[in-house]
Amino acid sequence: MNNDAKPPFDIKTKIWFEKNGEPVFGAGRLLLLQKIESTGSINKAAKDLGFSYKKAWSYINLMEERFGYQLVNKKIGGKNGGGSILTEDAKKLMADYKMVLNEENAFVEQLGGKLI
Repeated sequence: MNNDAKPPFDIKTKIWFEKNGEPVFGAGRLLLLQKIESTGSINKAAKDLGFSYKKAWSYINLMEERFGYQLVNKKIGGKNGGGSILTEDAKKLMADYKMVLNEENAFVEQLGGKLI
């Protein structure tokens, strides 16, 4: 096989962050935070992703507990409605995770070029 030929398989990877050996952040949690950021609502984000508000809350609470800092500022609903916005820590976490994914993709692409 010449060097320009594509290998007869694809390389697949999955990246997540752990803390004290426990998974805490990955692609699904990134999507949740992105949806909260775009909708301004935990409830809308959960519905858009096809799961319950309770499940979204449990993900947020687990992440905040394991990281030890707040990711989402929540405003209780009322006459003018509630809402949720991401903290700067959440935005930094998302940026860090995306950077890791970009590095991973570059590595896999480079490695794939060296295979069969």
